[in-house]
Amino acid sequence: MDIWMAFQALMLGVVEGLTEFLPISSTGHLIVVGDLLGFNGEKATAFKIIIQLGAILAVMWEFRAKVVGVLVGLPSDPKARRFSFNLFLAFIPAVIFGLAFADLIEHWLFNPITVATALILGGIVMLWAERREHPIQAESVDDMTWQLALKVGFAQCLALIPGTSRSGATIIGGLVCGLSRKAATEFSFFLAMPTMVAATAYSLVKYRDILQTSDLPIFAIGFVSTFIVAMITVRALLRFITNHSYAVFAWYRIAFGLLILATWQLHLIDWSTAQP
Repeated sequence: MDIWMAFQALMLGVVEGLTEFLPISSTGHLIVVGDLLGFNGEKATAFKIIIQLGAILAVMWEFRAKVVGVLVGLPSDPKARRFSFNLFLAFIPAVIFGLAFADLIEHWLFNPITVATALILGGIVMLWAERREHPIQAESVDDMTWQLALKVGFAQCLALIPGTSRSGATIIGGLVCGLSRKAATEFSFFLAMPTMVAATAYSLVKYRDILQTSDLPIFAIGFVSTFIVAMITVRALLRFITNHSYAVFAWYRIAFGLLILATWQLHLIDWSTAQP
């Protein structure tokens, strides 16, 4: 195994695990870090998507009681059926828009300049959403109506733009629509499960011709490191939101976006030629 490629896989796995469930854009960070490490091309793009499955398994393990409860309760529990329907409804918009525009977005928008712009604009929106008064319509995910779930699903579509952040779009969308901070965060976690499993499956099919058995060790390193770091991050975030707002993440997004643009304008790094 190539030591440098193993190091690249480890670093990107750590980045994915740290950023997937924080509202700071995992895709954006992977694009930027991948470019800095020289980890680019179609196979790199597939790698960055497929290792997300490690993050999903981490959150499924963290919420295993809820997941099992819903699966067991589907035949007889109205609450479990309503939650499942809301999750399915919120998942549909991303599928439709993703299939329609994913290739165009990957071709034109998967670059650090787009990421920086989306990070800054998303941070500003996040600050606005946190400071505005919004009546809470659902304290927990079990209190959500199908209308609220669908609104969060449409908000998730914004995350197709790299740098927006899937978790950021769904969490802030949930807050704006009337979810409590806890409900918005947890629903974002649950919505990530079908969304990212579907994205991983799509990538496996799309890039099947360029993936080889020899790639397995590199993918395994990225997958395992993502799982471990994501597990730690999810638990830390759940503790953090009990007493804090998302403003710190908003300011981080703005600062990181400005840093990328500054290094580009000062010709320290030529981000404009970066490839996905």
